[in-house]
Amino acid sequence: MQPQPRRRRISPRRLAALASVSALTFAVSTSAGHGHLSPGASVAGAGPGSLSPTSAHGPCLISGDRDVQMSEGIPTAPGYTRSTGTVRALTLMIDFSDAPGEGDALDRYREFFPQTREWFATSSYGRLDYRPEIPVPDWLRMPKSFRAYGIERGAPFDPGYRELVRDIVAEADPEVDFQSYDLLNVLVTPNAGPAALDTVLSVTFAGNGEAPTADGVPVANASFVYSRQDDGSGSYDLTGYRVLPHENGHVFGLPDLYTAEGGGAVGHWDIMSEDWGANNDLLAWHKWKLGWLDASQVGCAANRGTREYALTPLARAGGPKLVFIPLDGHSGYAVELRTRAGNDEAVCRPGILVYRVDATVDTGMGPITVHDSRRDSGGCTRAPNVHAELSDAPFTPGERFEDRRAGIRVAVTAADAETETYRIRVTRTSRS
Repeated sequence: MQPQPRRRRISPRRLAALASVSALTFAVSTSAGHGHLSPGASVAGAGPGSLSPTSAHGPCLISGDRDVQMSEGIPTAPGYTRSTGTVRALTLMIDFSDAPGEGDALDRYREFFPQTREWFATSSYGRLDYRPEIPVPDWLRMPKSFRAYGIERGAPFDPGYRELVRDIVAEADPEVDFQSYDLLNVLVTPNAGPAALDTVLSVTFAGNGEAPTADGVPVANASFVYSRQDDGSGSYDLTGYRVLPHENGHVFGLPDLYTAEGGGAVGHWDIMSEDWGANNDLLAWHKWKLGWLDASQVGCAANRGTREYALTPLARAGGPKLVFIPLDGHSGYAVELRTRAGNDEAVCRPGILVYRVDATVDTGMGPITVHDSRRDSGGCTRAPNVHAELSDAPFTPGERFEDRRAGIRVAVTAADAETETYRIRVTRTSRS
């Protein structure tokens, strides 16, 4: 992931890094069906996955095309790590002869834990019990130098990366039963390779059944973290860990929401868009996709006419969280309520967030677009490294979003300060 300073143009080097991220994710998502270290693991998105196309939510279960390798469709394709229940994350710290580990390997581990586990517990309302495990608490020295592997923003099919994975497995295998884990985190010593400001190396290989095997199962869902996500803002100690929940989001089947232009499509409203700067949560659509919301918490506005809905803050467990307005079998508008709470510490304008989801758009190409209620305002946040323009995107009582071509209107009619419940009126003049 690439830090993006607020109100400053992204340098050509950063744009190249972001563009390479998009190309990379296509490469790592080409094969699904054997996507767990543990062969007994279930698929992600257990909640929506149990719904049938003929149910009341059927019209809202949008799907992608076969050419889309990491889709926003529901349910998530098989091959990724399950996103509910207990998930065991094998976590290894590695170093090299030309990049020896800095200090104790457990210091590197503590850069990400327990913060990552707590982030998932908060975001999932406790439905994901994420357990990092370190059977090897020391640096695992690789048999070749970092330079010799030729690691770049490459695909798992690249010879250098395949060799690195095989060497990690060989070095760890005497002490690790890979079949016992659901995903792999590789925390590389941060002095291996360039700083994150120069080249973003952190990457995830997800749903890749053609990965090298360990103890008879493919290392199909693995996140690699390099360098340190610090751009000089002084917030690293508080925010540097967030690159890992983002990378693990891919392991659970979530696509990148940023594009080559940065976070301009979604801004800081989802960690799959911006994982740097102040804390932020996942969109309600992603929480439904991951099985963290029940069907009773999601309204499907597929029929013609006008209907009112209540929404409670996304950060708070329980209550209605999402209204989806399908446009066709592949796309639609999502509506949710965001407030400053939980993982959403950077919210400076609470209100109703409206965004379009398109399951035919692949990862890194802009599958989600947030609609800005105050275009060209400059935003309301002053938090460092947060996409400012979209920070005041939510709609408030008396305001409305409208897509005249599609015949859809979403009006925010009321807000109860005591219960933090907002009411919206959805009108559509045509059936999806």
